[in-house]
Amino acid sequence: GSPSNKETTKKTEFDHPRRDSQWVSLVQVVPKKFGMTVMKNQHDELVPMRIALADQHKITFTCPFGTFAYICMLFGLCNAPSTFQRCMTSIFSDLLQDCMKVFMDDFTVYATSFDACLKNLSRVLTRSINTNLVLNFEKCHFMVTEEIVLGHLVSSRGIEVDKTKIDIITSLSNPAFVWEVRSFLGHARFYRRFIKNFSKIALSLSKLLQKDVDFIFDQPCIEAFQELKTRLASAPILQAPNWEYPFELMCDTSNLTLEVILGQRVEVSKQLHVITYAS
Repeated sequence: GSPSNKETTKKTEFDHPRRDSQWVSLVQVVPKKFGMTVMKNQHDELVPMRIALADQHKITFTCPFGTFAYICMLFGLCNAPSTFQRCMTSIFSDLLQDCMKVFMDDFTVYATSFDACLKNLSRVLTRSINTNLVLNFEKCHFMVTEEIVLGHLVSSRGIEVDKTKIDIITSLSNPAFVWEVRSFLGHARFYRRFIKNFSKIALSLSKLLQKDVDFIFDQPCIEAFQELKTRLASAPILQAPNWEYPFELMCDTSNLTLEVILGQRVEVSKQLHVITYAS
């Protein structure tokens, strides 16, 4: 038969903000369904990119009321995230390393003082007006000292886990199926940068996901499951890198895992400020 659109579509190449790098952003970048900011344009379209007329027939759909085609880009298309990110990066290119971070439809405007933050916010809003981008006011939080940003609580204290997400994870009962283990580890890995020796702790659970392995949730699995929940509930506050001070990198290896701690001491003999755990 004829190849599908998915098979024939050429994937676009674009450097998204790194999801796993603390050197790019204060928080890890992860896609999410509901953001602090939702983009619209002057036609109240959520995505301000129209699909070329010659290509609209490729994404038609049929329902009891007839056959229809999308005229604007939707996020079910494989190249939609790259296209949207490229658009946002182009619009705010000169502001990205100065006063804001952008990942998809999540905007974070920052400054070290109230007046400076007002000035930076004005620059971002002016750019949005000039490019016909409209923000959803109900999802905008202005001039706050702390906020949930991409699943993390960011404030002057540092970077913390989102307690509401942690409460859900820690309330889970012991998994009874492989898919429940996979789901738990997926949620726990989202915050693995907060957990020392994550891979070592999760090793017995990870083995259950291997092919042709019988699902036996034995005592080591129970202990690993409970330990990860305990570590998440008591996750430390991480710090963003301070480029004026030296870094300390501590490594621990075994036959099965490699564990790393990256941190800084702001002053001599002071306690280590952890930037991230990695494993």
